[in-house]
Amino acid sequence: MAHTCIHWFRKGLRLHDNPALLAALQDCKEIYPVFVLDPHSPVNVNVGINRWRFLIGALKDLDCSLRKLNSRLFVVRGKPEEVFPKLFQEWKVTRLTYEYDTEPFSLCRDKDVVRLAEEHGVEVIFKVSHTLYNIERIIEENNGKAPLTFSRLQTLVKSIGPPRRPVPAPTSQDMKDIKTPCPEQYEQIYGMPKLEQLDQDPERLTVELFPGGEQEALLRLDQHMERKEWVCGFEKPQTSPNSLSPSTTVLSPYMTFGCLSARTFWWRLTDVYQGKKHSQPPVSLHGQLLWREFFYTAGVGIPNFNKMEGNPACTQVDWDSNPEYLAAWTQARTGFPFIDAIMTQLRQEGWIHHLARHAVACFLTRGDLWISWEEGQKVFEELLLDGDWSLNAGNWQWLSASTFFHQYFRVYSPIAFGKKTDKNGDYIKKYLPLLKKFPAQYIYEPWKAPRSVQEAAGCIVGKDYPRPIVDHEVISKKNIQRMKGAYAKRSPHSSKESPSSKEKGKDCFLNNRYILFFYF
Repeated sequence: MAHTCIHWFRKGLRLHDNPALLAALQDCKEIYPVFVLDPHSPVNVNVGINRWRFLIGALKDLDCSLRKLNSRLFVVRGKPEEVFPKLFQEWKVTRLTYEYDTEPFSLCRDKDVVRLAEEHGVEVIFKVSHTLYNIERIIEENNGKAPLTFSRLQTLVKSIGPPRRPVPAPTSQDMKDIKTPCPEQYEQIYGMPKLEQLDQDPERLTVELFPGGEQEALLRLDQHMERKEWVCGFEKPQTSPNSLSPSTTVLSPYMTFGCLSARTFWWRLTDVYQGKKHSQPPVSLHGQLLWREFFYTAGVGIPNFNKMEGNPACTQVDWDSNPEYLAAWTQARTGFPFIDAIMTQLRQEGWIHHLARHAVACFLTRGDLWISWEEGQKVFEELLLDGDWSLNAGNWQWLSASTFFHQYFRVYSPIAFGKKTDKNGDYIKKYLPLLKKFPAQYIYEPWKAPRSVQEAAGCIVGKDYPRPIVDHEVISKKNIQRMKGAYAKRSPHSSKESPSSKEKGKDCFLNNRYILFFYF
């Protein structure tokens, strides 16, 4: 029997390495590629304008690729559980395919859609391709539990074997006998969304440094893979958090939206590494992909993973509720130029270096402001192009020393850390032009500059730029003691679930300098 199929694009916004899409084309006479846009769903309500722009770019690129195959993308507005029954009937659908998604919200949504499909006699096929491995298989290999250390994850995937090789994108030959019916009225009903329709003001946009889409992703991947020596020598901690142009690949947004397949990236790296001396996990680019897998596995295997309460792996901390501090951090008004420059870049561009994320995350939580990592998680979810549920939750727990990482006494200085790689403060001057006339000796601590220097720079601290909202040297020591107290209250059960001291030292630090953290 020839099927009428809907392929439901969600995160996998690409044609390459899309096994669910290929499954849709088997014994198929008509195909409707669909993206369901629900701006009011829980996962979308906090999405910022840069992410919406990236998504629209990715959808336009996908639609363009499909049109080259004599098909097109239908952007359907509404809740999936409401729109699919109508589409099943209207299009006389007999098969639904999609890429498997591991997030709790997505699993609940998919369960409802599968039930509705069954009620309408629609066959459902899903495939794993957003991650390197089937996450359930990793957990199964670990006796039903998520591995809590990177070294344990490495052991598990080594026993499973290398990731599957990516499957090719469909060709015109694959589509030669398959039609995508598109009456004239569909252009308006199922056309591309505009930012204004998503309650976003295009006037707020700055220059787009990272356009969304599969073609952009593959182009960037090709450009990086040509830098064979750089790829082989890549070690995550050695990259600069405050360079004026990215010192890493910035491929993570493309992987978050599925414009780039993780398996494609893995095997392209394997080809570059072949026969050459190269860095190894956890610091290599292969290592970064495995870190991604680590957090995805934790997100599946640990209940309430994006919350402190009810999360069995997370230390329970008596964080303060301080709306003024939170607003100052979010709006780049902390009075610490390095922190404020990072938060400005984040809001303007939607991306910051992983070590910059370390700095602002530590500052918000255990380092200075003593505000819950859940609040920071919400801000990153809104502003980051690569805001990913599992990675965002896992990394915020890590940087707040709540889960995975337990050396809470290692605190990033909001002053000294940035100076290591940018003594002149060029990064600060770029994102905080108000401070650009300060001499290098005061750029990280403008409040220490004499009044005459401030006047010459055209910026009076306390008037034109805020004074520091905390005394870092004092508050960080106090907060270390507060964390010590929180750790003392941890139950014997939670300490058993945590990594051993040996594993912690191995997994969390490299040469006692940097925490390892996926985003590249």
